Amino acid sequence: MCVMQERIRRLRIALMLTFIVLVIAGLIYSRIMAYSLAPTIQPAHLQGLPLWMIPLAYIWDYLSHGWICLLFAFVAAGLVYEFMPKSFIAKHMGSGKVQGYALAAGFAPFFTVCSCTMVPLFAGILYTGAGIGPAISFLLMAPAANILTILLTGEILSWEIAGIRIIASLVTAVVAGFIISKTPWGKRIEAEHRLNSGTTTTNLENVKSPFDERLTSALKFGGFLGKQILPFFFLGLVVVSYLEAFLPGEIVAMYFTGVGGVLLASVIGGPLYTPTLVEIVLGRGLMNLGMSSAALLSWLMGQPYDIPNMIATSRVVKWKVVLNYALIAWLFSVVFGLAYGLVSGSL
Repeated sequence: MCVMQERIRRLRIALMLTFIVLVIAGLIYSRIMAYSLAPTIQPAHLQGLPLWMIPLAYIWDYLSHGWICLLFAFVAAGLVYEFMPKSFIAKHMGSGKVQGYALAAGFAPFFTVCSCTMVPLFAGILYTGAGIGPAISFLLMAPAANILTILLTGEILSWEIAGIRIIASLVTAVVAGFIISKTPWGKRIEAEHRLNSGTTTTNLENVKSPFDERLTSALKFGGFLGKQILPFFFLGLVVVSYLEAFLPGEIVAMYFTGVGGVLLASVIGGPLYTPTLVEIVLGRGLMNLGMSSAALLSWLMGQPYDIPNMIATSRVVKWKVVLNYALIAWLFSVVFGLAYGLVSGSL
């Protein structure tokens, strides 16, 4: 009986590890093969559809390209939550520790996914016991300045804009996280998640569950996050699908110059969800139509506070925190856009 149970346990471990490896391999393969992980549907196509079909077509197009990113994000969130030492998170990523923000900013660029698929990873880190400040910094830094984003920005737009984008994203993420960590609502959310994570129990990690149980727990936690986040994420995509269909690109492009262009870019770049590969290619097209580099930088910095991201994140940290980081990110997108435009003469 014991031999049979051990074989079943080993089989469970092998199946779960195989699944995890395949997910990671699928993401790596998609990068190597330069497979587009972003939607390819065009606004003109959406406009030709019945109103009720527009969000269905947009969501299907998104899932057909980005499902591997979503799956990786939820699996990675579960693994981070279950296997990253809670004592390490609590000790080194607290809101009052400089190294917490340094770790968040340094760790985030390796997650080459867009803003919405960062939400489950953000939740996993927060639930594990990280401070709200470093967690917010991680949430904002990863989609704005991950390795893939910067490489594509440099290759398709310019390496100057890519360099400025790294600096702007880093400053924005750290400042937003720090400010939110000092607010009463930020402290309250941090205390709630820290209590729920059990990090206040000093001997929690002295008792380790069997490896197969921990793998199962990790995948279940990823599924739990999916149930919590995905319905609101899809609701956000519905809103954005209509924006994509009916926002007059030609008219908007005419006004993407000067101070007004930076302000307009900052407003549209945030709510309008454009995945990483789309936002850069679309930005190149808008530049060819006369969009200024300053407005482009401001627009690119809107990636972390788009509608689906905010709706999904609100399920984790409530709307006060979400509106705080969105306002701070928007303000910095304007400041850096104007500053870059004035210094480079590209307003």
